[in-house]
Amino acid sequence: MLRLRAFRPTNDKIVKIQLHPTHPWLVTADASDHVSVWNWEHRQVIYELKAGGVDERRLVGAKLEKLAEGETEPRGKPTEAIRGGSVKQVSFYDDDVRYWQLWRNRSAAAEAPTAVNNVTSTLSTLAPSTKGRHFLVICCENKAIFLDLVTMRGRDVPKQDLDNRSLLCMEFLCRSTASDGPLVAFGGSDGVIRVLSMLTWKLARRYTGGHKGSISCLMTFMASSGEALLVSGGSDGLLVLWNADYGQDSRELVPKLSLKAHDGGVVGIELSHVLGAAPQLITIGADKTLAIWDTISFKELRRIKPVSKLACHSVASWSHPRAPNLDILTCVKDSHIWAIEHPTYSALTRPLCELSSLVPPQLLASHKKLRVYSMVAHPLQPHLVATGTNMGVLVCEFDAKSLPPVAPLPTPPGDREHAAVYVVERELKLLQFQLSNTANPALGSNGSLNDVGRIRGDTSEQLHVKQVKKHVSTPVPHDSYSMLSVSSSGKFLAIVWPDIPYFSIYKISDWSIVDSGSARLLAWDTCRDRFALLESVLPPRMPIIPKGSSSRKAKEAAAAAAQAAAAAASAASSASVQVRILLDDGTSNILMRSVGNRSEPVTGLHGGALLGVAYRTSRRISPAAATAISTIQSMPLSGFGNSSTSSFSTVDDGYSSQKTTAEAAPPNFQLYSWETFEPVGGLLPQPEWTAWDQTVEYCAYAYQQYIVISSLRPQFRYLGDVAIPYSTGGVWHRRQLFVATPTTIECVFVDAGIAPIDIETKRRKEEIRLKDLQSRAVSEHGELALISVDSQQAAPQERIALRPPMLQVVRLASFQHAPSIPPFLTMPKQSKVEGIDSSIPKEMEERKVNEIAVGGGGVAVAGTRFPAEQKRPVGPLLVVGVRDGVLWVIDRYMSAHAISLNHPGIRCRCLAAYGDAVSAVKWASRLGREDHDDLAQFMLGMGYATEALHLPGISKRLEFDLAMQSNDLKRALQCLLIMSNSRDIGQEALGLNLNDIINMSSKKENVVDAVQGVVKFAKEFQELIDAADATGQADIAREALKRLAAAGSVKGALQGHEIRGLSLRLANHGELTRLSNLVNNLISVGSGREAAFSAALLGDNILMEKAWQETGMLAEAVLHAHAHGRPTLRSLVQTWNKTLQKELEHTPSAKMDAAAAFLASLEESKITTLQDAAKKPPIEILPPGMATLYGPNPGQSGQKKSSLALPSSQQQPSKPLLLEASAAAPISTSSESNGLPPAESGSSQNSMGAPAAPPTPESASMNLDPTDSSAPPVTESSDNGPPSNHNSVENQEQPASVQSVAESNGIEGSVPPASETTPIVSDAGHEQASNQGTRVRPELSMIDFS
Repeated sequence: MLRLRAFRPTNDKIVKIQLHPTHPWLVTADASDHVSVWNWEHRQVIYELKAGGVDERRLVGAKLEKLAEGETEPRGKPTEAIRGGSVKQVSFYDDDVRYWQLWRNRSAAAEAPTAVNNVTSTLSTLAPSTKGRHFLVICCENKAIFLDLVTMRGRDVPKQDLDNRSLLCMEFLCRSTASDGPLVAFGGSDGVIRVLSMLTWKLARRYTGGHKGSISCLMTFMASSGEALLVSGGSDGLLVLWNADYGQDSRELVPKLSLKAHDGGVVGIELSHVLGAAPQLITIGADKTLAIWDTISFKELRRIKPVSKLACHSVASWSHPRAPNLDILTCVKDSHIWAIEHPTYSALTRPLCELSSLVPPQLLASHKKLRVYSMVAHPLQPHLVATGTNMGVLVCEFDAKSLPPVAPLPTPPGDREHAAVYVVERELKLLQFQLSNTANPALGSNGSLNDVGRIRGDTSEQLHVKQVKKHVSTPVPHDSYSMLSVSSSGKFLAIVWPDIPYFSIYKISDWSIVDSGSARLLAWDTCRDRFALLESVLPPRMPIIPKGSSSRKAKEAAAAAAQAAAAAASAASSASVQVRILLDDGTSNILMRSVGNRSEPVTGLHGGALLGVAYRTSRRISPAAATAISTIQSMPLSGFGNSSTSSFSTVDDGYSSQKTTAEAAPPNFQLYSWETFEPVGGLLPQPEWTAWDQTVEYCAYAYQQYIVISSLRPQFRYLGDVAIPYSTGGVWHRRQLFVATPTTIECVFVDAGIAPIDIETKRRKEEIRLKDLQSRAVSEHGELALISVDSQQAAPQERIALRPPMLQVVRLASFQHAPSIPPFLTMPKQSKVEGIDSSIPKEMEERKVNEIAVGGGGVAVAGTRFPAEQKRPVGPLLVVGVRDGVLWVIDRYMSAHAISLNHPGIRCRCLAAYGDAVSAVKWASRLGREDHDDLAQFMLGMGYATEALHLPGISKRLEFDLAMQSNDLKRALQCLLIMSNSRDIGQEALGLNLNDIINMSSKKENVVDAVQGVVKFAKEFQELIDAADATGQADIAREALKRLAAAGSVKGALQGHEIRGLSLRLANHGELTRLSNLVNNLISVGSGREAAFSAALLGDNILMEKAWQETGMLAEAVLHAHAHGRPTLRSLVQTWNKTLQKELEHTPSAKMDAAAAFLASLEESKITTLQDAAKKPPIEILPPGMATLYGPNPGQSGQKKSSLALPSSQQQPSKPLLLEASAAAPISTSSESNGLPPAESGSSQNSMGAPAAPPTPESASMNLDPTDSSAPPVTESSDNGPPSNHNSVENQEQPASVQSVAESNGIEGSVPPASETTPIVSDAGHEQASNQGTRVRPELSMIDFS
């Protein structure tokens, strides 16, 4: 019945153990007085100290602190140096412990029918007493140690301060006046209780005259009259009652009542919360008995010996839905946790768990036998039980998913009273609950609220719940663990007892049974009154092995157990899933005998719009798990049936929580259609639970660490998952999923967004609708209906923006006390700055302090947008759903609790998710304006962009996004103009051309700011222009275009791709004047590539050539002129060749080593005289078919001779490139002579730099073939690199006859416009020259915005 959650091995036996209520902390003390604090969730030791002796670290720390404070002379012996003696008790104390101790006492007292009105289980938040500190309190014989786990500072109170008597036990007193601070009572060895104030660290008062011997245990509780009492048990066997409600007086208080409880001393006291009756006290004594006492009359109700021959050392009150009849846990020095059936007074004691089956087997071998020395149940999570043994600490968990056996009934519309059905023992009962304060605003109404209180973000006012429990006449056949569920129509209630196994279906109107039989699992359809059940054959009973019997009997029993297990397994595998339907007359009919044709046994059924069936996959079972399974199977849970078919089907070896989810969850879950019973989709991993919303739009699948949320319409689509681990159940309310976990209540807001499939579905539906209308018209009026008189009016195209899915999680309630600010975290105080008094008003300061707590109990300096978390009710919860604007939950004591959704931060979200966005905007007036952006983002995610625009506090940037989403382009333009500060630019009167900017007067300085603003939001301007074009709003597009064009004419303001986008949009709008102005401006600032692109859009060839020529991009100009047969071709080629020649003259000669020079001298012919060199014509690079520029007859082209094929870019750098030619005919290598098609030739030469050869007299004349003559060949070194990257070439004229040297050239073929290289000439080194463009000489000084 238990599985291991965490295990920490120790060398010594653990004799004292205590759990923190809200943090995953566990404090233990072992037999040698070592105390350690352990985080059982993360398996980390937080703190360790040696409490019995002197802890050296603490002693050194105390001395250092005193030195730091300036005390040099030690005054006497520090308290840290006192030996503690044996540890008697360990405990935590902080605001959480204090709150939940008081809550436990009050809620137990409130159950009594005689409870006075002022005792209610609801409790307002206490004033923080420990200021955010978490104390670890250790009660030793000689001193008490108070250690702050936050700052690691401690305080030791020696017994000399407490009348020099040994301290044996302690208890924190609930009710203390604020002046006293927290109070702690110590039981002394002389029978006197001494109370210490943790504020003054002085003795506050004494309780005397009760005990003759020493005091062994203390506990506070509350009587049903509301009186706070302290009860003590002593070694004299007496139970003494004291009044804990004291005033300011410090006199010695005498006992109210004293009675003999046990022979030989009282060992422990525990308070038991009893359903519908006054609380009871449970005491255990050294006489091996356990006694139960009534807290009204203080009479003994029952006395039992839980385990014969052994005395109990620990007792815990326990209430878990998994075992409804067991509510006392106790431990003796053996390896079991024992459970006692208490409410029926049958006082059956049975082993709840054999702990040795949970310990890793390798540890069992080293010890002789496991023994339990201490045990404690978690105060708030009843499924967790921690035990201290001689091998270590075991934290075990029961089934956390076991929900209370209660099912909410649907509320009729307009009714304020809600109902739920629950089972107690063998009775069916009705719980009716409603809010008693009628002022609570219902969802959607706008009741007035205290605005100041709201905006400050404090917790909302207490919601008072009025509830009545009524008896239903129909009896229930069983009293073991049951699961209740209601059909979708709310007419039928199903109860399943999985351990029996049996089910009954009741008609709610008259509570008559309409169907019953044998079944372990049952699931409802969300659309009709159909249900699926897993039929089950009754397996044979398993014999219980008696304790201490002979080995022969044990062997027989083991054989019988194995036989029974085999029978149970075969029965389980033969069980099939059957579907039945309930008709209106109350009869049940079988729709399908067996769903699915899989052979594996079924382990789970999940209802909903589709039926989910989980199958058991064959998995190798570890020995530890096998032992655990056999332990569970041999123990009947509630005296009935057999739990081999128990709903505890997820037994594991205890370490499954450490596996990855993929390992732990093989795909074994199949969805089936309720209509056809055919499988839908493939196998999924089995979820812990599933929830489908009422409109069948969304579903949630919960796994151990997260919840997967999917949208169902128009097709199944995964939206995302939220990391909410260990969730136990959830309920949908429109687009809100309310989830309960063992420690919190969360709300997930969900919206599917808009996907392409949604737009496609909408279009198809519209087409089908039009066809239907047409066919209806034809059937009514015949063919005449098809004749249309008016011509079709084109409807303006609606822009549907895609929207991603949205998931947002808000924590509504948790166990954590809203933490006050810890002492080490100081709020930044705003004081006087620069002589201006800007201190925040006191209310704001308070608000900051109040909002410092972040959801989850952590501390952060940022204020939250959500209120402090409310208190989650204790134990497993069933989430009922939202009624009357509050979230209802029901706890294991069948009490309804209301979780407020009134905080405007949550209420606005709930309203928007519910579909009432207008009310959400109205409610936002109660929210601070600084939170409006956050709410607007949420509403945008939910699809309410238009409504979110009405929020007064949103920022301009978000307003622009919302306006774009809601197609309010006029407002979007206004936002852009304000954000970019560009309201005044772009008008023709400004004359924002180049000269104006250069000679900028002070008047036009704001123009610079405006241009910077436009540049910052260039992308948004372009989006706005496109949106306006798409919806035919030309005036808005023109306004935005003006601003963008003004910014585009400033040097370096816009990036290359933005300028090209601007040019396209200008051309699209026919703004040719602006476009030609833009070209001229671009030429003047040297952006040749963008200028040519814009000129191409204008279709002006002359302007394009001018753009290239004036910005030094001659190669592109030549290619363009050649492609279009322009008359300027020859002059362009000449200019280009001159430029290349000048570049060569400036290149320094390369250094060569001797070997390379020698090899080169063998291959190359030498220059004989200087005169020969002067005769050779210079380098020429010509387009194909063009005559040489320097030949005798320019009309005839030189004859082409084949030369060596140009090597590709893979050419080894050590081999020089040879281009030889005779003096008479220069070689013209075109790309055809390369043996490559033109495009390949261009690309192969693209990045080729040839290494140097020694100077040769020959020159090489090259023909260039443009690879892409259709598009303007625009090439620049990089798209948006600054122009300063290019080597500048001075355009000085030099006589053509003076040629220095002709070197071998790496020549680039022309490339398509997208290429990013420019024509380059390699220098004479081994390096490859690349990205060397040419640039104009520097113009006038420009404003550079790059």
